[in-house]
Formats: sequence, structure tokens, C-alpha cells
Amino acid sequence: MTNRPEGDARAARNERREAARQRAQRIRTQQKRRQRGTRLGLQIGLGVVLVAAAAVVTLVLVDSTQPAGPGPANMSQGGITIGQDLKAVGSGSSASADASPSADPSATAAPSVRITIYVDYLCPTCGQFEKANGDYIASLAESGAATVDIHPIATLSNRSQGTKYSLRAANAAACVADRSPDQFYAVNQALFARQPEQGTAGLTDAQLQRIVTGVDGIRDAGAIRDCIADQTFAKWVDERTTAVTGGDVPGSDLQDFPGTPLVLVNGKQYELTSPITNDDFRTFVVSAAGATEGTPTPTPSASATPSAE
Repeated sequence: MTNRPEGDARAARNERREAARQRAQRIRTQQKRRQRGTRLGLQIGLGVVLVAAAAVVTLVLVDSTQPAGPGPANMSQGGITIGQDLKAVGSGSSASADASPSADPSATAAPSVRITIYVDYLCPTCGQFEKANGDYIASLAESGAATVDIHPIATLSNRSQGTKYSLRAANAAACVADRSPDQFYAVNQALFARQPEQGTAGLTDAQLQRIVTGVDGIRDAGAIRDCIADQTFAKWVDERTTAVTGGDVPGSDLQDFPGTPLVLVNGKQYELTSPITNDDFRTFVVSAAGATEGTPTPTPSASATPSAE
């Protein structure tokens, strides 16, 4: 039996070691490639996430700094003016021309009394004032003895379990001013008639749509429903609320907003009584009208002036 030379055995061992070393080298190279690929993937993924996050932040910032855009027709100062026959004074609806009511010329003449009201449709005191005086105010406007400026704002948006009912209701009112202004006063009364309690979720958009479009004579109901669902004027309402609560109170010389309801008669603030009664407010209206030089005193019939219980 012939033994393998020692040199051949050593060479064979060296070949095996070299082959093993090369295999190990290939494995390490493959591992490094995989690691580089993993790192690159993580970096790309992180980059995508950061870009997406930056885009979202940018969109939020841009949206928050954009102006509210055009407000509703007939509310250039944040309120709508209701005059004789409860029609909007100087209305110019953004709906089609044949659906745009024209103001009665007699309603544009200077009346003896100008009543200005700032309301929040979730405000319980606003509801009490409306219950005591809504019909009386309507009688003054309907007869032409007064004009009524109604400013819907949303000071209680955080009092409805996160649904922002105040904002949504004010938006619904703005939708009516924009599309069916001659029915605004009736819608205003309907919203207070169905006023939810503060601290509840309030009415849904679908309920608001039914209330508003259920008012007799409402025009462009489909557009109003869409306006309510899309909250078309929500940002405008929010900006008007910020301006008013910041001291910009059209129709008065007030420097600070006292809260809702704010009721002004010929620019003079009416101090709410407890309980709120029509007799007290009617006395104030007559006094304010009499204090305005050269204007007659409004004297609607007593049957149109119910007192609050």
C-alpha cells in the first residue's frame, strides 16, 4: 500500500481551506449586500414617511391660513336684514336669477327702529329671548315699523359633545340667507323651536336639512341641503365669530362683545331681564324709538306681543 506524499496532503488541505475561505467571503459579501439593501429600503421608507408627513403638515397649515372665501349672499356684514313682509332687504341671492327675491322698495326706506341681534342657536338664553319676543319682532318688521339684523355666530361649538352644533346650525342659517333669504326669519324661528339642550350632541345635519327645507316657501332646497352637508360657510361663520367676539360688532359702538344674545335697538344695548319678558323688551323698543329724533314710535297691536311664561 502506497502512502500519499506529505506534500500532496498539505496541498489538499490548503485547497480545502481556500475553498472554505472563498465560500465564507461570498457569504459575507452577500450578507453585506442584503444589509445595504435593508438600510437603503429603510432610508427610502423613512424618507417617504417624512415627505408624506411634511405634505400633511403643509396642507393643514395652508388650509388653516386660507381665508374663508366668499360668505353667503345677503350677509356682507355678517348679518341679514329683514324688513317689511319679513323679506330680506336688498337681497341678491347667489341662486339663479328667477329664484332671487327682490326687496320691496318700501322696505328700503329708513324705518323707525333698527333691531340687531347676535344669536347662537345652542344658546339657551337666546332661545328664551326668541320665545318671548320673536313674534313681536316679526310684527314690527312685517308692518315696516322696524328692520331686523340677525347675526348667527357660533360661540358654543365646544358644548355639543364634539359635533360643533353651534357652527353647523349657523352654517345652515347662512345657507338659507344665501339661497332663500326671504324665508330666513321663518328658518331662524324654526331653528329655535327645535333648539337642543346645551351639552347634548345637538341635531344631525340630516335633521337640520329637514327643519330648514320644511319651512313654507323655501327656495332652492336641493342647494341648501348640499350647503348644509358640505358646511359650505362653516369657515366663514368661524371667522365671523372670532371677529365679533374679538370686539368687531357691526351695528354698535361696543368695544367688547358681552355674549349671546346681544340685542341692540337703534344701537343701544338691551339689558336682558330675568325672566325675559316681552313687556320689558317692548318698553325698551318704544323708548329707543322715541329717543331717535324725528322718528315715529312703533305701536304694534298687543295681540302680537306675547309675554314669556
